[in-house]
Amino acid sequence: MKVDYIIVGLGLAGLAFAEELLANNKTFLVFEDASQTSSLVAGGVYNPVILKRFTPVWNAKEQLATALPFYENLEKKIGQKFDKKFVIKKAFKSIEDQNNWFSAFDKPKVAYFLDDRLDKNNYEGVFGDFNFGNVKEAGRIDTLKLVKAYRTYLQENNLIRFEKFNHKNIIFEKEMIQYENLQTNRIVFCEGFGVKENPYFKHLPLDEVKGELLTIYAPEINIDFILKSTLFLIPLGNHHYKVGATFNHKDKTSKPSVEGKEELVEKLKKVITAPYKIINQTAGIRPAVKDRRPLIGVHPKYSQLSVLNGLGTRGVMIAPTVAKNLYNHLENGAILDIETDIKRFDK
Repeated sequence: MKVDYIIVGLGLAGLAFAEELLANNKTFLVFEDASQTSSLVAGGVYNPVILKRFTPVWNAKEQLATALPFYENLEKKIGQKFDKKFVIKKAFKSIEDQNNWFSAFDKPKVAYFLDDRLDKNNYEGVFGDFNFGNVKEAGRIDTLKLVKAYRTYLQENNLIRFEKFNHKNIIFEKEMIQYENLQTNRIVFCEGFGVKENPYFKHLPLDEVKGELLTIYAPEINIDFILKSTLFLIPLGNHHYKVGATFNHKDKTSKPSVEGKEELVEKLKKVITAPYKIINQTAGIRPAVKDRRPLIGVHPKYSQLSVLNGLGTRGVMIAPTVAKNLYNHLENGAILDIETDIKRFDK
């Protein structure tokens, strides 16, 4: 069997690259062994502003211009809803916090997404003594629903194998690659933090950051926006909310922990006053990079091998853009964004 591409891993990165291949009539096969769970347990929020420092997310406007039509097209293709538009309300903790919000209007790339009118409403069960600021053009992609639906779509079209990819079985033959019973032109690795076990790209400076989330039921809270305070509170419907997330650089397991739960519960005390019940706890390992830019590029020796990784906490925004950039680089000779190209670590 011969295909143009093999994709290893089907989180948001692999999914976005698969869509590029389909759009350009390229043949491919995906290998997915469910060893990486970051896309499945992610909060899925797309937020164009870093609210801790009131600074713009890297290339936010451009990324949203690519990402939002991308998810809209996926909804039409698969026949399910994945994108829920939300206003994000930043709960101010002090007058100084309010002042920092208004100072951010001096930054055009931030001001574009901010509402200059404070929300002075009271929301039952929610701390808001110093009012709220609204962030526009935000929302949430249900990544668990999306990835599961897309895997089913690929399975129905015989485009995915649910098995572990064995890097040792790659055989280079001139312009082609032989992998078991497959011949391919290129392999793109979208393995998340699993790339640390990839002999061709394990040298990349990828950091594993564990994130944990809670799902709670809070019958006295009824908000239709994403609340940002010491953590995110994301409406799921019927008084259920997703709460998170933690950032743990030491624990490399993807199992929910008592420590993670306790951290979220403690922070939640500063966000809501209403009683709640914990329904679920999930955990995953985010593939993150110290400079907070993805890892995109081609192996320096084996040009048939590429990597699409390190999307971090903003994968739903970044994935469609970097997948398109990598595809155009491989097929059309387009230049990779210097901020994401793995060559930046050769210096």
